[in-house]
Parts: sequence; C-alpha cells; structure tokens
Amino acid sequence: MNIITEKIQKLINELDKLPEIGPKMAERLTYHILETDNNEINALLNAIIDLKSTIKFCKICFAPSDKDICNICSDETRDHSIICVVEKIEDMLAIEKTKKLNCVYHNLSGCISPLDGIGPENLHIKELLKRIDKNIKEIIIATNATTEGDITANYIKDLLKKTGIKITRIGYGLPMGGELEYADDITILRALESRKEI
Repeated sequence: MNIITEKIQKLINELDKLPEIGPKMAERLTYHILETDNNEINALLNAIIDLKSTIKFCKICFAPSDKDICNICSDETRDHSIICVVEKIEDMLAIEKTKKLNCVYHNLSGCISPLDGIGPENLHIKELLKRIDKNIKEIIIATNATTEGDITANYIKDLLKKTGIKITRIGYGLPMGGELEYADDITILRALESRKEI
C-alpha cells in the first residue's frame, strides 16, 4: 500500500525540480513542510511571492535588483571600464566576497552548452557587446572551469578580438570542472590574480 498521497507526491515532484535538490532531499523537505507550523509556512510563501513580484533584473548587467539599474551598476565609485563576465549571479557574489575587484559585472545567465540546446542566442551575449565602447579597458571572463565555461569564454573572446580591448580569463586556481560559487575566497582571489590575457 502506498502511503504517499497524491498531494504529497506533487510537492515532492515540484521540489525535485529545484537545482541541487534530488528526490531524497525533496521528500525530506516535503515532510518538513508538512510538520512545520502554518505561520512559518505562510512567512516562507509570502517571502517567495514578494521576491517574485518585486525583484527584476538589472537592465545593464542582469543581476537581480529591486530597481531598473542595480546597486553595482549605479555605483559611481566602481571602475566601469572593467567588466567581469560571469555565468550566474552566484558567481558574481562569490567574486564580490573577495573584495578584490572594484569593477562592474555582466551576468550571462548560463553558458553555451550544445548538449543542453543552449546556444549564444540564449545568453546575454549581444547585450554584453552593446556595452562595449571606447571607455572599456578590460573584459574579465570569469566563466567556470568546465567544458561549457571554456566554450563560452572562447566564443566571447573571438567576438571581442577585433575591438582591441584587453580580454583576460581568470586563472585556474579552480579545479577543472569546479564552479566559482563553491570555491573558497582564497581560491577565487588567486584565480583573479592569476588571470591571463587571451
């Protein structure tokens, strides 16, 4: 006899769709939610609804923001002549924690992955190209040390080659296949310091 009701299974299935959450974790979360006080669950639901209804993406760098232009892009103390290109917002946050760069960012919202059907047209690459002008001195490509990250970095490098802008790639203090968001601050700092022109 199956003790998992249809509604329980439905929530397990929905939670299982979230990144980094497998079937077992989805099941544990479902039963945790089931046993949690209604006030706590309502607070969680309200926080999610509030987030989805008020947070948008910066019109310049595509980072989440409650304004049209995010705090980093609107910060005049930042060096707007250096753009650090990242795959996702978590990578930007990881780099920011090092306090090494005082640049601005560009969130691609993914990387080129032919096997997953993700091409350059699915990313914010054309928006990056629109940001390139005579004031830009360096583009730091901080995609992850994965096959997809390398493909994306090389694609962007080839697009920008003729601009004469200095294009660098973060160093490989990160292990092959490693992702920025999971690296410690010192590893990211070393990767930034050992970036090379490509």
